[in-house]
Order: sequence, then structure tokens, then C-alpha cells
Amino acid sequence: MEKQNITLALPKDILRKVKILAIHEDTSVSGLLTRILEELVTKDEAYKIAKQSHLLLLETGLDFGTEGSINWSRDDVHER
Repeated sequence: MEKQNITLALPKDILRKVKILAIHEDTSVSGLLTRILEELVTKDEAYKIAKQSHLLLLETGLDFGTEGSINWSRDDVHER
């Protein structure tokens, strides 16, 4: 995978905490941010795929075996 450097400006207190977090996870700040950004992109892509899938279901509908007609009443379904 080809890499490209970026410049990132963070508040000093946040950067200090990120460095400590990276040490605890045995990685660099760059490695930590790369992993977090990869997770964010993966989740976004999965969301888009799920959204498309569900929109397609809404367009095509689901087959409940009724062939478009209901032959029972509310009282039949909710016997008391």
C-alpha cells in the first residue's frame, strides 16, 4: 500500500494523551491513527452497503406468502 504523509494539528493536551495511548498499545501515533481511520472507513463502507441492501428490499418488498391479500381479521390474530 502506497503511503502519503499528512500534517495534523492537534491541541497539545490531546497529543500528549494520544502518545500515551499509543505507548500502551505498543504502536506509534501514526500507527494508532491509521488503525482508527481504517476502522472508520470500514464501518462507513459497511453502512453504505447495508443501506443499499435495505433500500432494495424496500423497493422490491418481501413475500409473506399472502400474494397481496389478507384473509384474516385483526380479531383473528389477536384472540382474547
